[in-house]
Amino acid sequence: MLTRIDLRSSPGQGAIDRDLLPRAELDVEAALEKVRPICEDVRHRGTAALIDYAQRFEQVTIERTRVPAEALERALAELDPAVRSALEESIRRARLVHREQRRTDTAVRVVPGGTVTERWVPVERVGLYVPGGKAAYGSSVVMNVVPAQEAGVGSLVIASPPQRAPGNEWGEGLPHPTILAACALLGVTEVHAAGGAQAVAMLAHGTAECAPVKLVTGPGNVYVTAAKRLLKGIVGIDAEAGPTEIAVLADASADPRLIAADLISQAEHDVLAAAVLITPSAELADAVDAELGPQVAAAKHHERISEALTGRQSGIVLVRDLDHGLAVSDAYAAEHLEIHTEDAAAVAARVRNAGAVFVGPHAPVSLGDYCAGSNHVLPTGGCACHSSGLSVQSFLRGIHVVDYDRQALAEVAHHVVALAEAEDLPAHGTAVKVRFESGKARSGA
Repeated sequence: MLTRIDLRSSPGQGAIDRDLLPRAELDVEAALEKVRPICEDVRHRGTAALIDYAQRFEQVTIERTRVPAEALERALAELDPAVRSALEESIRRARLVHREQRRTDTAVRVVPGGTVTERWVPVERVGLYVPGGKAAYGSSVVMNVVPAQEAGVGSLVIASPPQRAPGNEWGEGLPHPTILAACALLGVTEVHAAGGAQAVAMLAHGTAECAPVKLVTGPGNVYVTAAKRLLKGIVGIDAEAGPTEIAVLADASADPRLIAADLISQAEHDVLAAAVLITPSAELADAVDAELGPQVAAAKHHERISEALTGRQSGIVLVRDLDHGLAVSDAYAAEHLEIHTEDAAAVAARVRNAGAVFVGPHAPVSLGDYCAGSNHVLPTGGCACHSSGLSVQSFLRGIHVVDYDRQALAEVAHHVVALAEAEDLPAHGTAVKVRFESGKARSGA
């Protein structure tokens, strides 16, 4: 079923050609031209534009975007007890992990009388986007909200698309009840029924119902991604998320049944989802292919899964050995990377590029999606070679506080002047010298 890419005869030295590896096409530039007028419309017309786009894109009628408090309370009260228990455990584990990511202020005494302190200050107001569409991502509420709360963000707002009836038995115009219940569990009281590019524009520009935010986080489709790119600068963003990815690095010791199940689990998300097996074992590749047939056929979303697995973004990459496999894995820089090898922990320790690494047969990506304690908002499209997943740090800003007394400045003044003159910026040097000119410097300044 999966396309095969045989790299076993590729040169032994040098960088891996990333163009040879499977990857989904995501034309954000083309989407930009579609979202630009939408974002401008929301900037000018606010809630009225959001109401129109809800009718146009979601085919739902809404009168306002702000979800009433009673809807949040009702969603939690009516939530399936098993789902509530699972969400509570997911929240508990996520808090354990993210609480340890908190930063502390650090003061460095550079010289007597001269210190530089790095203060960590949370972003004041954050907009968290939770997708709708093919699934109700209550887990994404957890993954966005928990690190923001642990960072100390004071004002949180969630945007999620309004749902149609009868799919939403509550009636039209509200986000999915599981999303609302997750918000209630986490104490988030400001939720807006807005999806797509128009939701990002609402968060960035603000409306009469929603004050503008400083930062937008959370995954979405290509139009959400394009809107984040367009509005970056007006508002901060976490990343430009693309379709989900799983790569599995496996040797002959791996269980093909588990690998097939894990590839299918991520292909279930979307027809553009990527599922990639990297292995030096042709026998394992054959066995995984054999497992995929019946497992895909038995899956609820088999058509979506089959399209994802047969797309250009998915495949089996044959490599010479595990060292070569690690090089290919690092070049691919998967959002999720599973290690199914002998001594998997040692192999995992050598990985340099991945959003998250899952070690051995008992750490599937699904665990990380929900209840490992890790965050599932991760870099895609190869961005794991330079970017990290969502964390407490995503919601903090480092501010350097420079505190020098007169003597400390005097001791370094000649260096400042020398560097200023070397860069042909003499006024920089004058700003230091003037403090020591007779009659112009203030004692203790």
